[in-house]
Amino acid sequence: MTASTDARAAALDAILVRAPVLPVLAIARLDDAVPLARALVAGGLPVLEVTLRSDIALDAIRRIAAEVPEAVVGAGTVLSPADLDAVARAGATFAIAPGATPALYAAADAADLPFLPAVATASELMRGLEHGHRRFKFFPAAAAGGVAALKAFAGPFPQARFCPTGGIDARSAPDYLALPNVITVGGSWMVPADALAAGDFARIEALARAAAALARR
Repeated sequence: MTASTDARAAALDAILVRAPVLPVLAIARLDDAVPLARALVAGGLPVLEVTLRSDIALDAIRRIAAEVPEAVVGAGTVLSPADLDAVARAGATFAIAPGATPALYAAADAADLPFLPAVATASELMRGLEHGHRRFKFFPAAAAGGVAALKAFAGPFPQARFCPTGGIDARSAPDYLALPNVITVGGSWMVPADALAAGDFARIEALARAAAALARR
């Protein structure tokens, strides 16, 4: 175990432990970025993942970083070294990928930005450990075996901890949070599409507050 491995894990832990739920955001309208971030922060969810799934995602990260200092804004759907560089320049404080490649691991080695790669299988997890990572996104969580898979990983991989994402909602989140190897869970249920379309940020704040109250057992 190297110092850089410890440092990577510590940097991600410092971010991910701040709330039991990490909102996964697909922002299509730039004007929604700041009020959405403020509603989530007010509801107790300060760590935000803005996915690179729209043309305005990088601008949304810039605005949130500049105008919502209470938010810890990161980038999701980081697919390449170019994406990693772009989100760092946009002001993201961490980056999350839906998988991992040798090129992306190499870029993460050279970057200052905390990077959370995703795994779905034991072999992918072993490759991530070989690259010096001990914190992972487990994706797609429900489709890849859910709680049972994470329980199974705990035996041979006690050094690994996870942010499961994909198919998780308010009902299933507590089952994941009860696992010792889960730091936080990713989800978007607190940002319903109809509430975002209507600009109903009060409803989003209330849903965020309920999500923030989910207990890690």
